[in-house]
Amino acid sequence: MSNEVKTKEKVDMDPKYITKLTVTLLVTCIIVAGLLGLVNGVTAGPIAQINQQKTEQAMAQVVSDPSSFQAVAELPQAAVDAATAAGGTLTELYDGQGAGYVLKVVASGSQGNIEMMVGVDGDGVVTGVSIVDNAETAGIGSKVMDNEATSAGTGALDQFVGKSGAGTLVVKQNIDAVTGATVSTKGVTKGVNAALAAAEAMN
Repeated sequence: MSNEVKTKEKVDMDPKYITKLTVTLLVTCIIVAGLLGLVNGVTAGPIAQINQQKTEQAMAQVVSDPSSFQAVAELPQAAVDAATAAGGTLTELYDGQGAGYVLKVVASGSQGNIEMMVGVDGDGVVTGVSIVDNAETAGIGSKVMDNEATSAGTGALDQFVGKSGAGTLVVKQNIDAVTGATVSTKGVTKGVNAALAAAEAMN
C-alpha cells in the first residue's frame, strides 16, 4: 500500500476530522430546521385563513343555510370508521341539528387527493358537492372539479344531488364520468360514498 493511500486513510479516520464533520452537519441541520420553522410560522396563518375561506364557500354551495350548521369538535369514531371503509377520510363535520350534516372528506383522484364538502340532509340524501382543493390535471380532471357537464348534460358534481345510499354510487352505473376524466370522477364518487357512510353511521 502506498504512503499516499495510508495518509488518506489516516485523515478519514482521524477523530478530530470526524468530530469537526459531525459538528458542521449538526449546525447545518439546526440552521435549516430553524429557517423551515420560521417560514412555516410566517405562512401557516395565511394558509389556514385561505383554507377556511374555501371551506366556508364550499359549505354555502352544498346547503341552503350554512350558518345553521355547527362544527363538531371531536369527530365520532363510528363516522370516521365508516368513511374509511368507504374509501375516504372524514376530516371535518358540521351538524345541522336534525337538518343533516356537512362533511369535509378527502379521497384519492388521478393526481393526488381531492378535498370536498358534501351536504347530506336528514334523510341521508346528498344536497350538494363542492371541491375545496385538488391536484387534478388541468383540462381533464379539472373538468370534474369545475362541475362541467357530463355526456348526459348534467354537471359532474350536480349529478350527485338527490342521490343516497352509501356505497351505491358507482361510475358508469348511476354516475356519469366526464370524458377522459374517469379516475377523477371515481375519486369524487368515492368521497361522496364516504360522506354518505359517515352520515349514516351517525343516524
